[in-house]
Amino acid sequence: MTLLLGDVVPDFQADTTTGPISFHHWIGEDWAFFFSHPADFTPVCTTEMGRTVQLADEFAERGVKPIGLSTDTVTEHPRWIEDVNDTQHTNLTFPIVADPDLKIAKLSEMIHPAESETAAVRSAFIIDPDKKLRLTKTYPMSVGRSPACTGMYWPGSVISSMNPA
Repeated sequence: MTLLLGDVVPDFQADTTTGPISFHHWIGEDWAFFFSHPADFTPVCTTEMGRTVQLADEFAERGVKPIGLSTDTVTEHPRWIEDVNDTQHTNLTFPIVADPDLKIAKLSEMIHPAESETAAVRSAFIIDPDKKLRLTKTYPMSVGRSPACTGMYWPGSVISSMNPA
């Protein structure tokens, strides 16, 4: 399935860091900023999560709910959230979807075989209250910078304090 601008995005059920959700029900009458990461603890992902938290008030003013996706499990996410909060000086409260079986990443076209068969590329979707896709941006894992975080990293800055191993 090709997901095009103006299409209704796929609905899905998922475990998240804030509990189970039905995606369309979770969006409700708001806009959604749905973005993916290859895995927990990758340095760029940590800074992007932190920057999204830092922009939470601006998202809320515009009626936009952020929600992330990582292909790690919901039991692994709390350690990463702790790391994000520690290194980025934030309090991450928005949900992070757990997608260890890649079902949601594949449904949302976040898996690109030229990049990886097992990790989501970096994607960002803006979804309107009618659940229609209004903006999409997908870029290789090697690029590693979302529009929310451009300019937020500088050489020598702390981006992650934990090793996931």
